[in-house]
Amino acid sequence: MTKITSPKTRPDDFYRIKKLPPYVFQEVNTLKAKLRAEGADIIDFGFGNPDLPTPPHVIDKLIETVRKPNTTGYSVSRGILGLRQACARYYQRRFDVSLDPESEIITTIGSKEGFANLAQAITAPGDIIYAPDPSYPLHAYGFIIAGAEIQAIPAITADEYLAGIKSALASAAKPPLAIVVCFPSNPTGHVADLDFYREIVQIAKRHNILVLSDLAYSEIYFTNPPPSIFQIEGARDIAVETISLSKTYSMAGWRMGFAVGSKRLIAALARVKSYLDYGAFTPIQVAACAALDGPQDCVDDARNIYKARRDVLVESFGRAGWDITPPDASMFVWAKLPPAFASMGSLEFSKRLMTEASVAVSPGIGFGANGEGYVRMAVVENEQRIRQAARNIKQFLT
Repeated sequence: MTKITSPKTRPDDFYRIKKLPPYVFQEVNTLKAKLRAEGADIIDFGFGNPDLPTPPHVIDKLIETVRKPNTTGYSVSRGILGLRQACARYYQRRFDVSLDPESEIITTIGSKEGFANLAQAITAPGDIIYAPDPSYPLHAYGFIIAGAEIQAIPAITADEYLAGIKSALASAAKPPLAIVVCFPSNPTGHVADLDFYREIVQIAKRHNILVLSDLAYSEIYFTNPPPSIFQIEGARDIAVETISLSKTYSMAGWRMGFAVGSKRLIAALARVKSYLDYGAFTPIQVAACAALDGPQDCVDDARNIYKARRDVLVESFGRAGWDITPPDASMFVWAKLPPAFASMGSLEFSKRLMTEASVAVSPGIGFGANGEGYVRMAVVENEQRIRQAARNIKQFLT
């Protein structure tokens, strides 16, 4: 009898997997797990996982709804109408923008899923995408997985990104399919104003380019409230914006977000999603309505906590010998490596900081080539732990 054997393949033998580089953050996470297993108390600024509690009225609505027998079956891929209407009300009161819940809003299982599936919906092999660098990895790799080619544009600030887009277009053989925009930025915390979006929309219309705006940190700001691209006339013809409840309401694990904007793009996303999912668990969607429509003092409280933590981190790390510029928004601090360690590189610095100071951060190189020389810190530890981290870092630096 002939023995049948399975081919010996590695994960990176597969076509799409081969296009993805090793996940830089995994190296740091593996080291963190090893040190914790050995008993180390790691102060963790590496993972942007909110430590604040979900508002009680949101949890209460979830419990109330899940007890109803008709709410635990399949939901709908586009999201329940009540939640899409709640999203429309949010845009109206926050940005003075009117959206049609039927054709311009779709719920997503977190903004990450919506962004990734939108990339699948609109991308053909060989399409070019302009993506910010540094930025959240999905902004590039969601499209790479879908078969696109990424042109990374330096984007430490919004002005730098805009100048880079103009320069790239001036020398391009053909315009890109889409431009990705993410302000407030993950990881830098920089914001963009309406003039930035006005120019982006003008450029996109002139060259027949789509715009994908990630507005996940719309409510975590410390100066002026960040705008939406849809405050610019004509943007809804060519743009989609993703938003998330993860950070605003400390609902990261609930996986609840939205994509809004262009009817054509929302329809394309809905078509793809109809083959892939039945939407988020209905009680979660009902609870999300309570978050959007309920009292918003919980959002103000969270914003104040993040601001206080940011200030403590910048002040205490500065006294420890590490000067850091405070971000204008987001739950992240984007910091240049201390001068004495600048030649080390962000990955090696992050590992050294963890092993010698028991402080975990995210290496900037994980957010793109232009992130080298920086680290990202999420302010998801309380003020006492932040000050302890500063003491550890002072010893490390000296």
